[in-house]
Amino acid sequence: MTIIGLCAAIFLGLVSGISIGCIGIGGVILVPALVQIGGIPIHTAIASAMAGYILTGLIGTAVFLKKGTLDWPSARLLWIGAMPAAILGAIAAKAAPPFLLELIVALLTTFTGLQSLARRRAPLDEQTSKFVLSKSTGITVGAVTGFLSALTGTGGPVVLVPVLLWLEVPVLIAIGLAQAIQLPIAVLATISNAANGTLNLPLALGLGAGLIVGAWFGARLAHMLNQRVLRRIVAAVLIGIGVLLLFRIIRGFIG
Repeated sequence: MTIIGLCAAIFLGLVSGISIGCIGIGGVILVPALVQIGGIPIHTAIASAMAGYILTGLIGTAVFLKKGTLDWPSARLLWIGAMPAAILGAIAAKAAPPFLLELIVALLTTFTGLQSLARRRAPLDEQTSKFVLSKSTGITVGAVTGFLSALTGTGGPVVLVPVLLWLEVPVLIAIGLAQAIQLPIAVLATISNAANGTLNLPLALGLGAGLIVGAWFGARLAHMLNQRVLRRIVAAVLIGIGVLLLFRIIRGFIG
């Protein structure tokens, strides 16, 4: 890997990490950018991005834990569902075309963003409410998140955040859980990807260097913003991502 390529990977990781740390979403830009701009093979891009998410998960989880905004009971349930599903998703990523699942993610993110913007006020206090997922809901949501994120290389938050907002989880708690869900998904998917021979370690380290700095800054920024403003930002990003994914899917069919 060239010095220019490494610097580009670090910069891309930095931008993505800030977004991941602040609003829980940002990894979705990594794989398309690596493929379209960097010319990286899709399976290598997914594997390298997933490895980088280990660092964002560690940093983001640590910051939210220190701030007292990480709901551990819900996080544990999500982990139980996500861990085995992430392995299956990583295996499927090597063989299955993910366009149908990308379509589901696109529709989910767009719908949730529109719903969040249309809601005049949050039903729960965004600053202090604690929302604990039921056992069955938490494990199911974790499994869906683990499989889809490992399959598409999005890291987890882009799937989890819209689901949690749809379940009316306070936005800061949803972002905190999105930080935590990255850890088991990224670790298990990376182990599977390394065994499959699709992991590019220098690329993963370059992305990780940018991600770790960006995630730290973004997670601290999330706690500085007004929570209603933060919810609107998340909603707008969800809509934008959903539209971009739909455009990419449509372009793939036309092309």
